[in-house]
Amino acid sequence: MRELGIEGAWIMEPKVLTDRRGSFHEWFRAPELAEAAGYRLDLAQANCSVSARGTLRGIHFADVPPGQAKYVTCVRGAVLDVIVDLRTGSPTYRAWETVRLDDRDHRAVHLAEGLGHGFLALTDDATVVYLCSRGYAPAREHGVHPLDPDLGIDWPADVPLLLSDKDAAAPGLAEAEAAGLLPSYEACTAWYEGLRAASAAPALPDALVAPRHPDRTAPGPRPRAGRPVS
Repeated sequence: MRELGIEGAWIMEPKVLTDRRGSFHEWFRAPELAEAAGYRLDLAQANCSVSARGTLRGIHFADVPPGQAKYVTCVRGAVLDVIVDLRTGSPTYRAWETVRLDDRDHRAVHLAEGLGHGFLALTDDATVVYLCSRGYAPAREHGVHPLDPDLGIDWPADVPLLLSDKDAAAPGLAEAEAAGLLPSYEACTAWYEGLRAASAAPALPDALVAPRHPDRTAPGPRPRAGRPVS
């Protein structure tokens, strides 16, 4: 893991092994990410998006706390991935970085809670998969317009852009800040410190974690929710 110029953003550049059968690489290693960030990435949701060339998704972010950290890679085609520091009060507030993610180098990026994220599909059927620390919660999800001149993101001029209605209607940075939508650097750093403290705490013994059946020494069956899968 290598930290980028924005605090809380890292890039993972795996070693890709190839032979006549194809290739193999490790695109996520929890211990390396925990060592870099100082805390574990708790996986709550995994997403996959397939985009036509020119599709521009973002810039998206979530309220902090709890925010939503992401670990992103491209498994087919290529995208220009963008990380934006939307944390008001941050030393790098309004800064952005771009990383090409594709199915050749197999790089991945990790962004901490409070950072904005988006990407532009450079090829048809560009397939992006990402791990999330929190599940999708519409009430705390927000966006900043990706073409806002206050951000000045350098999107490729030779790619026609296709935005969703929601992203096209997103506020600019100044409007989002005035409306109090943006996370603060203070709240984000406090959240990171809480995650580091939780990761450093020793695990509880199984006897204190697993519920016990009242008539047995072994854990009893846990109730299952939902209907059976046919």
